Amino acid sequence: MPLKKYVTSNNEVLLYRGKPNMALLDELANGAGDVWHSSLQQGFFNCFQDLMYQTAVYWWFLNDFQHQNSAVSWRINTNAFVVRESIWNQLNGLDTQYESSLMSGLDFGYNLLRNQAGVPLNIKGLFPSEEITIQISKKDRYTFFFKNFKRQHPLYMLLRKGIFQFPSEYKAYLHAKKKAVKYVAKIINPRDLNPLKGKPSVSLVIPTMKRQAYSQILLEDHKKQSYLIKEAIIVDATPEEERDNKYYRNEDFPFEVVVKWQTNKGSCRARNEAIDLCTGDYIIFADDDIRILPDFVENHIRLLQTYNADACNGLDIMAENIHQDVTDLEKRLLKIDDKRWKVGVSGMFSNANSCVRRDVVQELIGNDINFDGGYGEDSDFGFRILKNGGVLLHNPFSPNLHLKPPTGGYRWWSLEAKKKGKKRKVQPWELDNPVKSISPVPSPTIMYGILKYYTSQQIKEWRVKHFFLFLFKRDPKKFPLRLIQLPYKQLQFSKSLKYAKALINLGIRYK
Repeated sequence: MPLKKYVTSNNEVLLYRGKPNMALLDELANGAGDVWHSSLQQGFFNCFQDLMYQTAVYWWFLNDFQHQNSAVSWRINTNAFVVRESIWNQLNGLDTQYESSLMSGLDFGYNLLRNQAGVPLNIKGLFPSEEITIQISKKDRYTFFFKNFKRQHPLYMLLRKGIFQFPSEYKAYLHAKKKAVKYVAKIINPRDLNPLKGKPSVSLVIPTMKRQAYSQILLEDHKKQSYLIKEAIIVDATPEEERDNKYYRNEDFPFEVVVKWQTNKGSCRARNEAIDLCTGDYIIFADDDIRILPDFVENHIRLLQTYNADACNGLDIMAENIHQDVTDLEKRLLKIDDKRWKVGVSGMFSNANSCVRRDVVQELIGNDINFDGGYGEDSDFGFRILKNGGVLLHNPFSPNLHLKPPTGGYRWWSLEAKKKGKKRKVQPWELDNPVKSISPVPSPTIMYGILKYYTSQQIKEWRVKHFFLFLFKRDPKKFPLRLIQLPYKQLQFSKSLKYAKALINLGIRYK
């Protein structure tokens, strides 16, 4: 593919095809993006929805983000895009196995985002808007599935297309099965981190419950940082009779420690209360049970400054036992050193270890408290950063060791959800309809997050695949038993859906 060159004021070479607005290129090159396009204004918006047969509702980027001047998007029109020359030289270029260049572009963008640790951005006004008709042949569709996914996924798609389309679908399926060459990812090298610029202030947020000792250990780790935080905001839901005043003493730390004793026991409310107290330029969100290395804070800020990004997730390493420390973290990192170094757009968000510009947090207001008592609040928060046009990166330079103690913490509420009878504590998501004999599965808060962001067709496909896998994925000998269990499992799913819809009707809440 012939590409033209543009040299920025910083002497970086960009390659392009089509007629980009040259006045934007220098500014874009100073940001987080690796590839830029305007495909969503050229007819590519939400195209190739067959991808739901593989990912259903478990990939944030199945649907494009609307109404933003800049947003992460993998749907690239290869007749109109810009790419850093350094990035283009690291990759395989466009795959020529497809019948159409249109599909080659989608394959390129998809792998750049999901497998190669790249940052593709749709920029309004970079290229002229036009309406391109998107047509993807059956052969190209199955070729994409065989190249990028395990073999059960194209087979599942074949089954889902139905009996009336089966002859032509099966022909395309066989052609792709024979011809498609499996994709091999080439990971983009992270940028060298720039030295810290200025003296940005940093707030640390720690929500905790019945884990004062663990929170204190994390504060001790922050005393040893190469770049000190300005303040630690601790929202603690430990009952008054269990509190110990030897923890959280301001005289023990070179930064301010602000403690708010919480009476409404919910991690979303706790973080929102902490956010209101933050005054730093950046906010680091942390779980109370992590250990960190001395360059943790500095590397969070340096990464965001180097990429000019809005937020990042640190690398989360699970401890083998609760007695491990930073020495064990260093050993674990050495074992994964060849796999560790990638940045790119993150497909998840973790409140255990993340750093976000405070102005971005304020724009989002806070966490949706409809997730209290369940799971999914951190994923929701990260998704909203992207939905608002932000760039959320994975940060391998700021790892943590996650201890995961068996007791304490806000997951106490989630454990209560598994109980039955009078001893069970009513969950916030139950509202005025307590769970009785049938427990909702999956978690109603997970279901709520899915209803917020995915279409009815995608949710329907998720439900079909959910029960398809329940029946057929595991030991075939147990199929008769699972068939008997299926009606009850359907009831549990419907129960979860009912609670999730009640939360949807209630609307997003922050207090």
